[in-house]
Amino acid sequence: RSSKFAGTRFLKRGSNCEGDVANEVETEQILYDASVMSFSAGSYSSYVQVRGSVPLYWSQDISTMMPKPPITLDQADPFAHVAALHFDQMLQRFGSPIIILNLVKEREKRKHERILSEELVAAVTYLNQFLPPEHAIIYIPWDMAKYTKSKLCNVLDRLNVIAESVVKKTGFFVNRPDSYCNVLRPDEKWNELGGCVISTGRLQTGVLRTNCVDCLDRTNTAQFMVGKCALAYQLYSLGLIDKPNLQFDTDAVRLFEELYEDHGDTLSLQYGGSQLVHRVKTYRKIAPWTQHSKDIMQTLSRYYSNAFSDADRQESINLFLGVFKPMEGKPHLWELPTDFYLHHKNTLSLSQTRRSYTYWWTTGVLKHLPLPFDEVTCAENRRKLTVKKFHKYEEEIDIHNEFFRPYELSSFDETFCLAMTNSTRDFMPKNMGIDPSPFTVRKPDETGKSVLGNKSNREETVLQRKTAASAPPPPSEEAVSSSSEDDSGTDKEEEGAVSQRSTPVKVTDAGDNTKITENVVQSTKDVYGVNLSDVPSEDDITIYAR
Repeated sequence: RSSKFAGTRFLKRGSNCEGDVANEVETEQILYDASVMSFSAGSYSSYVQVRGSVPLYWSQDISTMMPKPPITLDQADPFAHVAALHFDQMLQRFGSPIIILNLVKEREKRKHERILSEELVAAVTYLNQFLPPEHAIIYIPWDMAKYTKSKLCNVLDRLNVIAESVVKKTGFFVNRPDSYCNVLRPDEKWNELGGCVISTGRLQTGVLRTNCVDCLDRTNTAQFMVGKCALAYQLYSLGLIDKPNLQFDTDAVRLFEELYEDHGDTLSLQYGGSQLVHRVKTYRKIAPWTQHSKDIMQTLSRYYSNAFSDADRQESINLFLGVFKPMEGKPHLWELPTDFYLHHKNTLSLSQTRRSYTYWWTTGVLKHLPLPFDEVTCAENRRKLTVKKFHKYEEEIDIHNEFFRPYELSSFDETFCLAMTNSTRDFMPKNMGIDPSPFTVRKPDETGKSVLGNKSNREETVLQRKTAASAPPPPSEEAVSSSSEDDSGTDKEEEGAVSQRSTPVKVTDAGDNTKITENVVQSTKDVYGVNLSDVPSEDDITIYAR
């Protein structure tokens, strides 16, 4: 989280005079193969993306006590000065291409969010005319709110298409060359992957910058979809899955969704005053009806926080980060009418140097693109290095070994911050043939309760699961009697005995089905040598006809 222009939602919007934007967060997902307990010899991969407010001079007046105050542009910026400062920072930190995914509304009855889109398009168009075409800023507008209301469009499918194109352009980081399993199981998408390929692995070049108005709900869902797409490539590069593709309703994606929602809740609590209102399940349209009442409560919590407590929180943040420094003879923090001049240094003194309107990037940045300028070895970067003296008798600390302690007997519960929620426990040991892999799709209705509670759909459910159990052997007289005695709704025949080649036949002792019962009894005696007349009668007996 950036500390340069930090604050609460309505009090910190847009950018300051140095190109630092509000609610700027750099999110890095790290995948580590812990089978080798050494950070230097192990395999690990990462993917980075960024969120942040629209890099313009804009604000919202909260004195009107409206849920959505009108958006106003504070300063005219025809040469996109503040946007140039911001994207210059991003080129130095991440390289190229810089991809902007703008999720604000495009069609509105009353112009509100569209003001930001029009100004951002003008700024990007102006800046791109001076950049080389291969390193131009890529702008992707998509009205996520409009498509969410549409019944004909699947929001996450469209986001998945955007995510695929983004990950192919930026690539990702992995610390080892392509695995041999990628040669054995080739995938056409792997050859189209961008980034920088080096002898020791791959590097990510460029970054995706996602924003909506608040950079909270819509942005978090979009970042989850991009991260999910990148995670599939990361797992494929380490040889853990066959194809660079992950499906919903798998244990791995459930855990990944929990990670991003916890991440979004943390950011939303600090910036907006409540947890996320719209989650991934909301955009998948599978959220339970109780979620709507929670959304209303979160919205009210945000409104209360923005109206009554954000001013005090903003003053605390200014004091904590050292933006305001108490001095004798100067006004106290609570006596200031505004903190505008604290975050905009150009209001205190005029700058002696003026940046070029055309060559808006730092000298030397374009020379090393697509690699980030901050990571290349050049004379200017060497000057930024701090040389520290190290005595040969001082103990060197390995942070990785300090945390994971590979040479000690440790518990997984203490090592990992989150535990994978394995949904296999919902229907095991009733169906031992189900694949326990975290990459196996498990539908929401595929739970132990729904499978065992609905006898009429049992055959269809078993076929959908594609179990690999073998056909059952001919049952003995003891087996038939034991199954009849314990058949009380839990159906013990499903404990590994069900197969796709066996057809359950239900026999009842109703009076109007006497002939059918006699025929089945006779056929059973001829095939299996079992006389059902010797078996104690029960309400429900299931036999397997091969």
